Amino acid sequence: MVRRTVKMAGSATGGDNRTQATDTLIMPDHAIPAPLLADRLRTHAGELLRLAAPVIVSRAGLVVMMAVDTAIVGRYSAQELAYYGLAHLPANLLVTTGVGLMMGVVAVTAHALGAGQDAECGRIWRRAIPYALLLGILFALASLAGESFFRLTGQSADLAAGGGQVMAVLGYGMPGMMLYVATGFFLEGLKRPIPGMVAMILGNLLNALLAWMLVWGHGGFPALGAVGSAWATTAVRWGMGLGLVFYAWHMSDHARWAVRDPVRDWWSGSRKQRHLGYAAGVSLGVESGAFATLGLFAGMISPLALGAYTVGLNLTALPFMAAVGLASATAVRVGVAYGRRDPLDMALAGWTGLGVTSLILAGVGVLYRWMPEPLAAIYSADPQLIAAVAPLIAFTAWVLVADGGQVVMANALRGRGDAWVPTALHFISYAVVMIPVSALLAFGLERGARGLFEGILIASVVSVTILSLRFALLSRPRPAKAGGH
Repeated sequence: MVRRTVKMAGSATGGDNRTQATDTLIMPDHAIPAPLLADRLRTHAGELLRLAAPVIVSRAGLVVMMAVDTAIVGRYSAQELAYYGLAHLPANLLVTTGVGLMMGVVAVTAHALGAGQDAECGRIWRRAIPYALLLGILFALASLAGESFFRLTGQSADLAAGGGQVMAVLGYGMPGMMLYVATGFFLEGLKRPIPGMVAMILGNLLNALLAWMLVWGHGGFPALGAVGSAWATTAVRWGMGLGLVFYAWHMSDHARWAVRDPVRDWWSGSRKQRHLGYAAGVSLGVESGAFATLGLFAGMISPLALGAYTVGLNLTALPFMAAVGLASATAVRVGVAYGRRDPLDMALAGWTGLGVTSLILAGVGVLYRWMPEPLAAIYSADPQLIAAVAPLIAFTAWVLVADGGQVVMANALRGRGDAWVPTALHFISYAVVMIPVSALLAFGLERGARGLFEGILIASVVSVTILSLRFALLSRPRPAKAGGH
């Protein structure tokens, strides 16, 4: 039910003098006039795209950086691409988990901003910086164990050694990456997403140049192959992290936010922002870990299958970042409606996010079905790799809509305060369903890398279905109380 206030003019004296009487009527959702619904849908769609645009650029920049490196390394050598792809499986898991763990920063900063507690915003950031460095150091130490990890998971000695070397170099950049994430989330909480977007754009340009020089040996550098791309990424991550910290420290209104005020309670004082990030970190970690497991399966099939899986997953991740941006905006729109206790607007915000995302990704899917070979040729000149990748690219057209839809619905649920249930549903979809189904298809039914992507599709359909059902259940209109109040 939705409350509608209807103004009814009545004559008090029977003459020209009129008074206004105001009654509050409880109207069922289906009774809302169609023009009103259309207006609200247009408003939601417009606000969704406005909020999502800078976030899409920032998030997509992470994948674009990896896509450029994949193309440069892939055209250098298919074997080096296998090293690169293997190393990024656990490396991406660490970064994704770190992003989730830091998500509390943007939420708590936004809460403080809305409450008019400007100085608290800066203190939130100051508490986030040592936490980000701690996570970065732990991730860097974990990255040094790459070769041993790969051997334990059944990779060949050559793949384990090559991938382990690349992963170790990527680990050196983890603290810088976490600085970028923490400061970028702080600025987004202040409604200033542009600096993070600019840093990501500049970082991508610098990374492309450095990767070209270090992978191929241009500009007087030795040709380092996949390790060269890792050094480029590490240097850029430190540059983006320190650059964004420098910007925050020197903002013209830094005194307003108290960004230079020291804090001594960085651990105990950051409890709320850390706890808000735990659910998101676990959820993203489970999903990313499941995809990393599939990459290990690909390496067990053959280096060629691993290279094909790396390219196919990269092309899936590019449009998925648009879904991530739209999902973030959907969470904001649902959250605003939730704060107003407006169930209809909550439902409209969530379903609009799903609809807009599905339309955009369906358009990308048409492109992937139409020209898989030219897209594969961007990543490699090896005819064997192109032949292995092209069918996977065509198949990902089916994956995109379901995979993008599930991240939107998970964020819609979190926007209305439902944090841990989406995490549990993600675990069911990707750990319980995707991993064993993909293993069965790839090895039991001998479908190879194609079977891995078929497993992704099945898990994504399961995920978007159960998340949508959960959102629909929570969005059901509740009967109005007797008396209309």
